[in-house]
Amino acid sequence: MEVVVDVDTDVLVVGAGPSGLALACALRLHGVSVRVVDAASGPASTSRANILHARGVEVLDRLGGLGDLPERSLTALTITQYLDGQPAVTVRFGDVGLGTDRPALYVSQADVEAELRRRLKELGVDIDWGTPLVDVNQDEHTVTGVLGNGTAVRCRWLAGCDGAHSTVRKLAGIGFPGARLTEHFLLADVHADWPVDRAGGHGWPHRDGPVFAVPMREVGRADDLWRLMAYDPAGDDRQGEQEILERFRELLPQRTGHTDIQIKDVVWTSVFRVHRRLADTYRQGRIFLVGDAAHIHSPLGGQGMVTGMGDAENLAWKIALVAHGRASDALLDTYEAERRPLATEVLKQTTTATRLQVGDSPFMRFLRQRVLVPVAAMPSVQRRASQLASQLWVTYRRGPLARGAGSRLGRRPRPGDRVPDLACTRPDGTPTRLHAELGKRWALLAPAGEAGQHLAEARKRLGDPIVRLVPDDPRQRQDCWLVRPDAHLAWRGSGTAASRLGRWLDDALQSGTG
Repeated sequence: MEVVVDVDTDVLVVGAGPSGLALACALRLHGVSVRVVDAASGPASTSRANILHARGVEVLDRLGGLGDLPERSLTALTITQYLDGQPAVTVRFGDVGLGTDRPALYVSQADVEAELRRRLKELGVDIDWGTPLVDVNQDEHTVTGVLGNGTAVRCRWLAGCDGAHSTVRKLAGIGFPGARLTEHFLLADVHADWPVDRAGGHGWPHRDGPVFAVPMREVGRADDLWRLMAYDPAGDDRQGEQEILERFRELLPQRTGHTDIQIKDVVWTSVFRVHRRLADTYRQGRIFLVGDAAHIHSPLGGQGMVTGMGDAENLAWKIALVAHGRASDALLDTYEAERRPLATEVLKQTTTATRLQVGDSPFMRFLRQRVLVPVAAMPSVQRRASQLASQLWVTYRRGPLARGAGSRLGRRPRPGDRVPDLACTRPDGTPTRLHAELGKRWALLAPAGEAGQHLAEARKRLGDPIVRLVPDDPRQRQDCWLVRPDAHLAWRGSGTAASRLGRWLDDALQSGTG
């Protein structure tokens, strides 16, 4: 078990982006003390990422950080691809049959961060802006972060959530191998008038490179804000705002076929190249990497925020169990074991999508226009594309915690799978949703009258933060389910298997394997 030592805080979170804020909120929900520092002088106001897929929306909901974002955002319903200036295929997003009432949102990263900051403030934590990390040292029981003002913060764990150029990763000596995939992309958030449907996003393949347009919403303004992105391999890193704006005015008519586009003004611009990189390890002793500090990939597909927030939720409940003396340090190794394979898969998917979009050989153009577009029009392919983007498919079945957790072939969900947001009933008879009960606790789903022994075994090892629920659907009452705070199934067994649940929890908490 973890040795109790005097520290300034349990966890020092470095970086106040979506991943760091989500991690800090989740830790506080579990009763773990947190300090958050960021080198920036204050919150970013630029949009950056502009889509949060369903899994990320669910994470926000469980953390209490969703707020009114669904009302202020555009629901991500469609992505339309064009050929020869005409719509060729539309891919739909939303509830794709995987049990979520939280569809993807076209929402600015700045708005997501603002809601998470609001939630973190409610949980009693202020962010220390203008406070860079400059050095880090660790021993067997603690890690000390040295800040730019000379202050040393002694903590039990340090989480690097400080992005692609992570200082934490560099100070920890963790490699970040990878490669550059493309030359320059131009990006701009602009107010514009043009006859394109704002119900979803749009993409125009072109021999010189694709152009994308995604509607965005701005409180108090007319609905004319768009995110534009164009591949421009001849571009220059030194291009300024006006140069980027003029370049878009050239590229949009050429590549979309629309000559009636009026760009009125610009909110933000950027130039970037696409890289794919994956950290050699997510953990170095008491130091962890989360989000872009651990993995970066193409923005095509909008997988950045959702993957980082999933990292944060996964790590938080594990740190909490160790911090409260209910699990050994070995449990923390399962963070990398569960999350790094997912990042590997996301890198593969986004790399393939990027190469298909920007490849300029005759074969790649033929593949895009004459093969991929007809295939993408098939309903089964659209459903699969929506499922992949949503990350609702993520499973840890092959992870160490799923071993011996009551898995039965042919019965779903299996240990490690995400459990849908089921309609349930509390012991007092009031209705609720499964995901509304998670975030800061576990859930034991069982038929009425069969949960007593299971609940006792679970609370003996996990403590009091466990809620007992009865699923409304009779088909989901055939056995007992223990659901993790991140909505993944931890264990499944019959109503007479309480002792097996106890043995599995002992193995999982002490050795990090089921």
